Amino acid sequence: MRRRDAAPRRAWHTDLPVLLVAVCWGASYLAAKDITTARTVLAVLVLRFALAVPVLAVAGRRALRALTGAQWRGACLLGLILSGIFLLETYGVVHTSATNAGLIISLTMVFTPLAEAAVTRTRPAPGFLGAALLSVLGVVLLTQGGGFTRPGTGDLLMLLAALARTLHVLAMSRIRAVQGADALPLTTVQLGASVAVFALLSAVSDGPAPWTAAAHFGPREWAGLLFLSGLCTVFAFFVQMWAVRRTSPSRVGLLLGTEPLWAAAAGIALGGERLGAPGLVGGALVLAGTAWGRRAAG
Repeated sequence: MRRRDAAPRRAWHTDLPVLLVAVCWGASYLAAKDITTARTVLAVLVLRFALAVPVLAVAGRRALRALTGAQWRGACLLGLILSGIFLLETYGVVHTSATNAGLIISLTMVFTPLAEAAVTRTRPAPGFLGAALLSVLGVVLLTQGGGFTRPGTGDLLMLLAALARTLHVLAMSRIRAVQGADALPLTTVQLGASVAVFALLSAVSDGPAPWTAAAHFGPREWAGLLFLSGLCTVFAFFVQMWAVRRTSPSRVGLLLGTEPLWAAAAGIALGGERLGAPGLVGGALVLAGTAWGRRAAG
């Protein structure tokens, strides 16, 4: 009996931090919308990552020096993918509704097992696919309170972001050079590569410089920026890299797929939004689909 109980406990030790990441990312929609406009996307991204990288670099300075050249290159490649994810998501959220963004980005939990199956040339378990489809149905119901408008530029950007998220999860599990290194220095290099990309783009864009945007921030904007930098960036990607080595990419993707549920919860609790009966049913389906998928991916 003890051996049977040990495996579920170990699974929850991995799953709970990933689920907390989904909560933070769900709340990030409100935070990002509150402090970002179409002209300040690059400035906010520079500030968000620039606040995170020095903390990680100091904490993991010894491990950083221990990285090999191949590990630096692998982490920089992951950082380029990561920068693409944030560019697509942030511009996407600015140019579409939170409802559409939450629905479209949740397709990551369908793309990930399908991509993993294609790479490994295996067939996804029917139970896992059923759980993923149930979760997607739940997201559709969950987001109907705001109405699903005709797809636009922002919707396409969010779809590309979902594909980029899938690529990032798979790359972390398959790039051999990074698999033997500690998560902290790898996360630091990823974020450093990302902030370099954002700073370069910001320098050639016609938007405000990061320090100019920061000068106009009030307490509310700084609180949102610190939340995005500390919890949604440092904590989130450290946990994701840690968890993907202890479970399957499909399992991580499915847990992160509950993000729209937490986005709705943040909208209700902090944004004053209302969730009708279809949304309540959708939220229950997302939770049920996630629980089913965890067992199927086990």
